[in-house]
Amino acid sequence: MKEILRQIASFCMALMVLFSTLSFTVDMHYCGDLLVDYSFFEAAEGCAMEANQSQMDHDNSFMEMSMDCCTDLEIVMEGQDDLKISIDQLTFEQQIFVTAFFYSYINLFKGVDKDTNSFNEYSPPPLIRDIQILDQTFLI
Repeated sequence: MKEILRQIASFCMALMVLFSTLSFTVDMHYCGDLLVDYSFFEAAEGCAMEANQSQMDHDNSFMEMSMDCCTDLEIVMEGQDDLKISIDQLTFEQQIFVTAFFYSYINLFKGVDKDTNSFNEYSPPPLIRDIQILDQTFLI
């Protein structure tokens, strides 16, 4: 049971390191308020209005005004680059918490002897009378 819990904790910590260092970018292309295309790995493709822009002549002022409605949006999520944190960068309270957590975690798995008898060094009190015979109570 202890080994299974250790494997689960190791897997969870590996996932936490993976997701904290993961970086990704989302590109989106809007025409007005309408989302036309999105992409996770490469630039989002434009709409047909941008493709027709090179074919249309620039004399039509209505088409030039409508070309301004297209926007590209890029969302970048940067992951953590440096995973090594020095103990010098922690505050005093954080250092106390880390040492207390480490000490309690180590002592959590320390085995306790099952044959501990605290009365081995002490002799029983002297028997003055045999109470079972005086009260005549016998276990059968």
